[in-house]
Amino acid sequence: MINVLSPGLLTTVQDGGRVGWQRFGVPVCGAMDNYSLRLANRLVDNAPEEAALEVTMLGPRLRFEEPCVVAFAGGDFPLTLNGVSVGRGQAIAVKNGDELEIGAAARGVRGYLAVSGGFDLPEVLGSRSTYVRGGFGGYEGRKLQSGDDLPLRAPAVWLQDMASRRADPWLLDAPLQDRPIRVVLGPQNDVLSREGLDAFFYGEYTVTAESDRMGCRLKGPAVSFREGLDANIISDGVAMGSIQVPSGMPIVMMADRQTTGGYAKLGAVITADLPLMAQKRPGDMIRFDRVTPEEAAVALRRMRRKLENPDFLHEIW
Repeated sequence: MINVLSPGLLTTVQDGGRVGWQRFGVPVCGAMDNYSLRLANRLVDNAPEEAALEVTMLGPRLRFEEPCVVAFAGGDFPLTLNGVSVGRGQAIAVKNGDELEIGAAARGVRGYLAVSGGFDLPEVLGSRSTYVRGGFGGYEGRKLQSGDDLPLRAPAVWLQDMASRRADPWLLDAPLQDRPIRVVLGPQNDVLSREGLDAFFYGEYTVTAESDRMGCRLKGPAVSFREGLDANIISDGVAMGSIQVPSGMPIVMMADRQTTGGYAKLGAVITADLPLMAQKRPGDMIRFDRVTPEEAAVALRRMRRKLENPDFLHEIW
């Protein structure tokens, strides 16, 4: 059992997402930064998309009522165990009565605390992810509050090779890279003018304070449409990373996005770069690069290979 002494700004239970239900209007949800979720789970020997705590900007203070092994990955959050600083990106054995505090992020926005064995919470439509707007999944369908008790399934108190369960700093900080975010065009880019596309790919955008788990709203050069055309389309499916342009300002749709939308989509952030998008905070600047679907597939394979094989650690995504 883990007792929540202080919940932080926004702490929810998230896993790999509620896949297969969008046709019924159920959002996928899940971790905003799936890369860091997988890394934290790997360090504690969990399945890659096992449910973990997703913390936002300011983390919680937790008391452990039983021994287990934890690991934290994602943004650059300070961690202390019983008041002593501990590093992120490593497996940490905690004892009954220990207190772990996750402070305010110095870089990035979101972090993931994985616990060996996972949380003993019910699955809703095949997932433990929290959908706060819908009030289901995770812990009672809401963000954590002081006094909540999180049950654990079968926590390990020690794991083989504990000393080596550390992520290389380069691997840990990969989602915090400051580089252009890659985009594949489509499916409605043909309604945009040439000038509009040039503005998007040659301009610079700022993440606004209105951004959340549903979408990342950007401010910068307006994306214009071809003469006689506008953003309205017959509603179709919305994938994570889709870039809508309802009023000329791009919105990157994220984990809690709606299942369908009636606005033109310029393109989509490639899956390998979604972790970078998820770690952008209000005020951060973003530039975009255009890539092909084939290049996007190569980048995803390289990202996944980094997590699975240390020999490819410094390979460029």
